[in-house]
This record gives sequence, structure tokens and C-alpha cells, in this order.
Amino acid sequence: MLGIGPTGIALIVLAGILLFGSKKLPELGRAVGRTLQEFKAGTKPLIEDLDTDDKKGS
Repeated sequence: MLGIGPTGIALIVLAGILLFGSKKLPELGRAVGRTLQEFKAGTKPLIEDLDTDDKKGS
């Protein structure tokens, strides 16, 4: 995947807590999750259209 081990994840979480505070971190995580979900939903029709074009061309 990204090649980030447990130590790297721990450092990222620690940096997030220091930068944003422990009360803002869950809110920030939800916002990132919603953004990724919207992005995935927006790109799904494009990917399906490309797959359909590939099948027609074959």
C-alpha cells in the first residue's frame, strides 16, 4: 500500500493531535471521510463509462 508501518502511523496520529487538538481530530477525520466518499461517488460514473468504452472497443 503506502509502506507506512505502525511507527509511521503513530507519528502521524501524534502530529495530528499536536496540530489540531484531540477535540478537533474526530471532526477532521469525518470531514476527510465524507470528502473521499463524495470523490468516489463522483468518479464512479466516469470509471464505468471508460469500462463500457473498453468493452465496446474490444
